[in-house]
Amino acid sequence: MTSEVLEGRAEGAADEKDYVQSLARGLQVLRAFSQYKPRMTLSEVAQHTGLTRAAARRFLLTLVREGFAETDGKRFALRPKVLELGFAYLSSLPMWEVAQPVMRDVVNTLQESCSLSVLDGEDIVYVAREPTARVMTIGLSIGSRLPAYCSSMGRVLLSGLPPAELAAFYDRVRIEKRTPRTVPTKVALKDEVETARRQGWALVDQELELGLRSIAVPIRNRRGEVLAALNVSTHEGRTPLEAMRNRFLPVLLDAAQRISAALPQ
Repeated sequence: MTSEVLEGRAEGAADEKDYVQSLARGLQVLRAFSQYKPRMTLSEVAQHTGLTRAAARRFLLTLVREGFAETDGKRFALRPKVLELGFAYLSSLPMWEVAQPVMRDVVNTLQESCSLSVLDGEDIVYVAREPTARVMTIGLSIGSRLPAYCSSMGRVLLSGLPPAELAAFYDRVRIEKRTPRTVPTKVALKDEVETARRQGWALVDQELELGLRSIAVPIRNRRGEVLAALNVSTHEGRTPLEAMRNRFLPVLLDAAQRISAALPQ
């Protein structure tokens, strides 16, 4: 087998024999912990992951030995070292460092939370966030995931996908009525994404949660490709839709332009 073929396999999608099941199961154990389950017994981890107790024990003790988890002899919990895994990704994002001060300016100007996200499968993932003192009913932080189809940042990110990738998304996505206002069908979603692509921004009114409104704009690289989405969220009782278009949108567009201009070529 030639070195070119070997290199192509290394860089391309892994086939079945390249799949390391033990690594996948170890990651499954890591993902079992959450804000709702910060500490779990061995039995709880095994039940949550579908692993045997013996397998779960080996993975947990390996994580403890490597410093990613700790145990009091009965329950296990993650340690701060786990953050290194996520930070490696965040620090690799070209817009991460330049976005934070710009987002802070947005929050100071509008007195509303500002967030930055990227697309991952059918979800958006928050990679930066500047909150206000106000508390929304959805608790969001870096790493939080939300459905792309009913979020303003999701629609902006979808609008920047190449046609083939967007078509594949529509084939995969399952629309769930989060509220009575949630987009009801894929046809309606396609119209909303096309509107976001045409106008260069997206406004979502209480589709994710009743009372929650958000408006988002794209962050583009020098080639015009959409890398991320920037948004501001607010409560419907505090901010009329007209104010979001007339007051929030210009601030967001300016912020997005500043972040894009500061990205390395």
